[in-house]
Amino acid sequence: MTRFPIPLLLVLAVSGCVAPIPAVEVTRFHTGQASYQGLMVIRAAEGLNAESLEFRTYAMAVTKEMASVGLIDSQSATSPWVAEIAYTRGTLTERAKPSPVSIGIGGGTSSGGVGIGVGTSFPLGGGGTRETVITRLSVRLLSRLDGKPVWEGRAETQAPASAPASQPGLAAAKLASALFTGFPGKSGETITVK
Repeated sequence: MTRFPIPLLLVLAVSGCVAPIPAVEVTRFHTGQASYQGLMVIRAAEGLNAESLEFRTYAMAVTKEMASVGLIDSQSATSPWVAEIAYTRGTLTERAKPSPVSIGIGGGTSSGGVGIGVGTSFPLGGGGTRETVITRLSVRLLSRLDGKPVWEGRAETQAPASAPASQPGLAAAKLASALFTGFPGKSGETITVK
């Protein structure tokens, strides 16, 4: 009989409980500059509150991923780069498909050559609505010298509203990771990151 170490069994058991994270669509554009490394400052895009907990969730995820490609958050007024972060979350409500199964009930009677019949049917299950959370993250890397963007990327994912992947923390981490996968990426190309 093969014996497995207890920690290995625990890891295998817990890994079966991990919620799947949906794929992310990513599009990036850049000027083709040789290097996008160095110090940078994070700021919220116009209309977003940089002090909100939700913005901080996205900013922390972006800061972590940018550090992995050589862009370090310094909050210094002399840093050459500004990273502008924007995000949106929305809910799409769809009508669920009707049930493919239905039950019919009928009856009839006849008397003296005259017959009458009545029937009805009703679906089993189905119906209702389904909500999907759509989350988008965009980051623009601006030159502090002239304020022009040198790199920008957008990422979007969708998850059922009841799924853990629809929560801001998980969505922010997944979107930021996908956005900076293969940084700076091929300009103008949309990729799917799983």
